[in-house]
Amino acid sequence: LPQASLPQTSLPQTSLPQKSLPQKRRSWLVVRAVVQRVSSASVTIDDDSVGAIELGLLVYVGVAIEDGDDEIDWLSSKLTTLRIFPDDQGRFAYSVVDVGGQLLVVSQFTLYGDTRRGRRPSFTGAASPEIAAPLLAQLIERLRSNGVVVATGRFGAHMQVDAVNDGPATIILDSDNHRRVNPDDR
Repeated sequence: LPQASLPQTSLPQTSLPQKSLPQKRRSWLVVRAVVQRVSSASVTIDDDSVGAIELGLLVYVGVAIEDGDDEIDWLSSKLTTLRIFPDDQGRFAYSVVDVGGQLLVVSQFTLYGDTRRGRRPSFTGAASPEIAAPLLAQLIERLRSNGVVVATGRFGAHMQVDAVNDGPATIILDSDNHRRVNPDDR
Protein backbone atom coordinates (compact mmCIF):
# COMPACT_ATOMS: atom_id res chain seq x y z
CA LEU A 1 0.00 0.00 0.00
CA PRO A 2 1.25 3.51 -0.67
CA GLN A 3 2.56 5.40 2.31
CA ALA A 4 0.64 8.55 3.14
CA SER A 5 2.72 11.58 3.84
CA LEU A 6 1.54 13.37 6.95
CA PRO A 7 2.60 16.85 7.93
CA GLN A 8 5.18 16.94 10.68
CA THR A 9 4.09 18.77 13.80
CA SER A 10 5.95 19.49 16.94
CA LEU A 11 4.26 19.39 20.27
CA PRO A 12 5.10 22.01 22.86
CA GLN A 13 7.41 20.79 25.60
CA THR A 14 5.80 20.74 29.01
CA SER A 15 7.19 20.34 32.45
CA LEU A 16 4.30 18.24 33.73
CA PRO A 17 5.32 15.41 36.03
CA GLN A 18 5.42 12.01 34.35
CA LYS A 19 2.91 9.49 35.64
CA SER A 20 4.30 6.14 36.53
CA LEU A 21 2.40 3.10 35.35
CA PRO A 22 0.39 1.43 38.07
CA GLN A 23 1.84 -1.76 39.50
CA LYS A 24 -1.57 -3.41 39.27
CA ARG A 25 -1.99 -5.65 36.24
CA ARG A 26 -4.29 -4.05 33.68
CA SER A 27 -7.27 -6.32 33.04
CA TRP A 28 -6.96 -6.09 29.26
CA LEU A 29 -3.46 -7.59 29.34
CA VAL A 30 -4.58 -11.20 29.64
CA VAL A 31 -4.82 -14.20 27.35
CA ARG A 32 -8.00 -13.98 25.29
CA ALA A 33 -9.82 -16.59 23.31
CA VAL A 34 -12.93 -16.47 21.16
CA VAL A 35 -14.42 -19.96 21.11
CA GLN A 36 -16.97 -20.99 18.51
CA ARG A 37 -18.81 -24.31 18.49
CA VAL A 38 -18.58 -25.60 14.94
CA SER A 39 -19.74 -28.56 12.89
CA SER A 40 -16.63 -28.00 10.73
CA ALA A 41 -13.81 -25.48 10.32
CA SER A 42 -10.65 -25.13 8.27
CA VAL A 43 -7.68 -22.85 7.70
CA THR A 44 -6.21 -22.20 4.27
CA ILE A 45 -2.96 -20.42 3.43
CA ASP A 46 -2.19 -19.65 -0.23
CA ASP A 47 -4.79 -22.18 -1.42
CA ASP A 48 -3.29 -24.93 0.79
CA SER A 49 -5.41 -26.39 3.59
CA VAL A 50 -3.20 -26.38 6.70
CA GLY A 51 -5.74 -27.39 9.34
CA ALA A 52 -9.29 -28.73 9.42
CA ILE A 53 -11.70 -30.25 11.92
CA GLU A 54 -15.20 -31.64 11.98
CA LEU A 55 -17.35 -31.32 15.13
CA GLY A 56 -15.53 -29.26 17.74
CA LEU A 57 -14.32 -25.81 18.67
CA LEU A 58 -12.71 -23.11 16.56
CA VAL A 59 -10.52 -21.16 18.97
CA TYR A 60 -8.99 -17.78 18.14
CA VAL A 61 -6.23 -17.08 20.69
CA GLY A 62 -4.61 -13.76 21.49
CA VAL A 63 -1.56 -13.69 23.76
CA ALA A 64 -0.85 -10.60 25.85
CA ILE A 65 2.51 -9.13 26.76
CA GLU A 66 2.28 -10.36 30.36
CA ASP A 67 1.02 -13.90 29.72
CA GLY A 68 2.84 -16.99 30.91
CA ASP A 69 2.41 -20.55 32.15
CA ASP A 70 -0.51 -19.77 34.49
CA GLU A 71 -2.62 -18.31 31.68
CA ILE A 72 -1.79 -21.20 29.33
CA ASP A 73 -2.66 -23.78 32.03
CA TRP A 74 -5.95 -22.03 32.71
CA LEU A 75 -6.92 -21.74 29.03
CA SER A 76 -5.99 -25.36 28.29
CA SER A 77 -8.12 -26.58 31.18
CA LYS A 78 -11.01 -24.30 30.28
CA LEU A 79 -11.05 -25.32 26.61
CA THR A 80 -11.13 -29.04 27.38
CA THR A 81 -13.77 -28.80 30.12
CA LEU A 82 -16.03 -25.97 28.89
CA ARG A 83 -19.54 -27.37 28.59
CA ILE A 84 -20.68 -25.79 25.34
CA PHE A 85 -22.26 -28.77 23.54
CA PRO A 86 -25.99 -29.36 24.09
CA ASP A 87 -27.81 -32.27 25.66
CA ASP A 88 -31.23 -33.54 24.50
CA GLN A 89 -32.95 -30.54 26.11
CA GLY A 90 -30.62 -28.06 24.41
CA ARG A 91 -28.76 -27.13 27.62
CA PHE A 92 -24.99 -26.73 27.45
CA ALA A 93 -24.01 -29.98 29.12
CA TYR A 94 -21.00 -31.53 27.35
CA SER A 95 -17.40 -30.53 26.73
CA VAL A 96 -15.40 -31.05 23.54
CA VAL A 97 -13.82 -34.08 25.25
CA ASP A 98 -17.25 -35.49 26.17
CA VAL A 99 -18.46 -35.37 22.55
CA GLY A 100 -15.18 -36.59 21.03
CA GLY A 101 -14.73 -33.26 19.26
CA GLN A 102 -11.64 -31.57 17.92
CA LEU A 103 -10.04 -28.15 18.27
CA LEU A 104 -8.83 -25.78 15.56
CA VAL A 105 -6.52 -23.25 17.24
CA VAL A 106 -5.74 -20.05 15.34
CA SER A 107 -3.42 -17.33 16.60
CA GLN A 108 -5.05 -13.90 16.38
CA PHE A 109 -3.22 -10.92 17.84
CA THR A 110 -6.04 -8.65 16.63
CA LEU A 111 -8.05 -9.74 19.68
CA TYR A 112 -5.96 -7.05 21.38
CA GLY A 113 -7.10 -4.28 19.05
CA ASP A 114 -7.59 -1.28 21.31
CA THR A 115 -9.99 1.20 19.73
CA ARG A 116 -10.43 3.57 22.66
CA ARG A 117 -8.59 6.34 20.81
CA GLY A 118 -8.59 7.28 17.18
CA ARG A 119 -9.86 5.27 14.24
CA ARG A 120 -7.04 2.78 13.86
CA PRO A 121 -6.70 -0.03 16.42
CA SER A 122 -3.58 -0.16 18.53
CA PHE A 123 -2.09 -3.57 19.26
CA THR A 124 0.33 -2.59 22.03
CA GLY A 125 -1.29 -5.08 24.43
CA ALA A 126 -0.48 -8.04 22.18
CA ALA A 127 2.66 -10.02 22.88
CA SER A 128 5.49 -9.89 20.37
CA PRO A 129 5.87 -12.94 18.11
CA GLU A 130 8.95 -14.01 20.13
CA ILE A 131 6.73 -14.31 23.23
CA ALA A 132 3.42 -15.34 21.66
CA ALA A 133 4.60 -18.17 19.37
CA PRO A 134 6.16 -20.33 22.13
CA LEU A 135 3.16 -19.77 24.41
CA LEU A 136 0.75 -20.75 21.66
CA ALA A 137 2.84 -23.87 20.95
CA GLN A 138 2.74 -24.67 24.67
CA LEU A 139 -1.06 -24.32 24.68
CA ILE A 140 -1.39 -26.67 21.70
CA GLU A 141 0.90 -29.25 23.32
CA ARG A 142 -1.09 -29.14 26.57
CA LEU A 143 -4.36 -29.59 24.70
CA ARG A 144 -2.95 -32.57 22.82
CA SER A 145 -1.61 -34.09 26.04
CA ASN A 146 -5.21 -34.05 27.30
CA GLY A 147 -6.12 -36.39 24.45
CA VAL A 148 -7.79 -33.81 22.20
CA VAL A 149 -7.12 -33.77 18.45
CA VAL A 150 -5.81 -30.28 17.67
CA ALA A 151 -5.43 -28.74 14.23
CA THR A 152 -3.81 -25.32 13.82
CA GLY A 153 -3.27 -22.43 11.53
CA ARG A 154 0.23 -21.08 10.97
CA PHE A 155 1.53 -18.46 13.37
CA GLY A 156 2.04 -15.09 11.68
CA ALA A 157 0.61 -16.14 8.32
CA HIS A 158 -2.26 -14.50 6.45
CA MET A 159 -4.99 -17.12 6.76
CA GLN A 160 -8.47 -17.73 5.42
CA VAL A 161 -10.65 -19.38 8.04
CA ASP A 162 -13.87 -21.13 7.06
CA ALA A 163 -16.31 -22.30 9.70
CA VAL A 164 -19.81 -23.65 9.97
CA ASN A 165 -20.95 -22.30 13.32
CA ASP A 166 -23.24 -24.64 15.22
CA GLY A 167 -25.94 -22.75 17.10
CA PRO A 168 -24.32 -20.27 16.79
CA ALA A 169 -22.54 -20.63 20.10
CA THR A 170 -19.65 -18.25 20.72
CA ILE A 171 -17.92 -17.73 24.07
CA ILE A 172 -15.24 -15.20 24.95
CA LEU A 173 -12.66 -16.46 27.44
CA ASP A 174 -10.46 -14.02 29.31
CA SER A 175 -7.82 -15.28 31.75
CA ASP A 176 -8.35 -12.29 34.01
CA ASN A 177 -11.77 -13.71 34.90
CA HIS A 178 -10.21 -16.76 36.57
CA ARG A 179 -8.34 -14.48 38.99
CA ARG A 180 -11.64 -13.00 40.21
CA VAL A 181 -13.24 -16.37 40.95
CA ASN A 182 -12.87 -18.31 44.16
CA PRO A 183 -10.30 -21.07 43.35
CA ASP A 184 -12.70 -23.69 44.72
CA ASP A 185 -15.31 -22.67 42.11
CA ARG A 186 -13.04 -23.24 39.09
